[in-house]
Amino acid sequence: MSIELKLSRSNRIYRPSETLDGKIIVKTQSPISHNGVLVTIKGSVNLQVRGGSAGVIESYYGIIKPIRIVKRTVGVGSSGKIGPGTTEIPFSVILRQPDKDLERFHETFHGSNINIQYMINADITRGYLYKSLSTSMEFIVESDRVDLLQRPISPEMVTFYITQDTQRHALLHELKSGGFRVTGKVCTQCSLSDPISGELTVEASAVPIDSIDLHLFRVESILFGEKIAAETTLIHTTQIADGDICRNLTLPIHVILPRLLTCPTILAGPFSIEFKMSIVISFKSEFAKSQTKVDPRTPRLWLAMETLPLELVRTK
Repeated sequence: MSIELKLSRSNRIYRPSETLDGKIIVKTQSPISHNGVLVTIKGSVNLQVRGGSAGVIESYYGIIKPIRIVKRTVGVGSSGKIGPGTTEIPFSVILRQPDKDLERFHETFHGSNINIQYMINADITRGYLYKSLSTSMEFIVESDRVDLLQRPISPEMVTFYITQDTQRHALLHELKSGGFRVTGKVCTQCSLSDPISGELTVEASAVPIDSIDLHLFRVESILFGEKIAAETTLIHTTQIADGDICRNLTLPIHVILPRLLTCPTILAGPFSIEFKMSIVISFKSEFAKSQTKVDPRTPRLWLAMETLPLELVRTK
């Protein structure tokens, strides 16, 4: 005896204004009696604060209640019997009811401390003497088309320059005295389906360059009481240049966004999901050779960097 869910779309992607439909497939070798068939959809934002994050003490761990987005149960079959063999029970559930669902349907997201998840459960109740049949499946929610921006969005290009004077951390003496200058521009508002684009030019550098990389970070912030716990995660790295490149040569910036690790930028009251990118220049140095692993978020003597905010949006 088994039960499974099969949605109408193989990719399981739906929008809040759409109907979630599919079928419940029951396989049994003998007839079974039941008290009804129920389908429940649940959506929630689960927030987790780790002890020690942003000065948070251990006693705060796990005290944040999930934010409920939607919870609805629909009966799709009255009490009766299910015959032997394979039985398919169709169902159809409206995801968002404007007069009842006041919470915003955020897009599905699985991060380090923030999880936005939507589930559908199917239950065949069988009374006290028999075990009920249940199964569940996650489905993906993306923004409604009416809420999406038209493509192409006007790119917001930001000009940047990196020199020894723009760095707030200590640098190698030869970098500080000899100097360097790297300029460029990059798009800071980007569609999830488009790459991060821009360009970069090394105008001068007294010390040979080892590599230039672009790091993409995700910042998850949670508000509880008067405190904010934020966690920054490196989700992608793209090398822009390898070795001591020619001076005054314009290099293209073209970074494909990792689909499973990104979502539209969210600025909600109790939580936020934001992104930023860091352009890191690594200079050749004996100090760098002795370091096998380097956290890209940590400034080093042989590194120069520029960090810019990145807004991600979903477009039509």
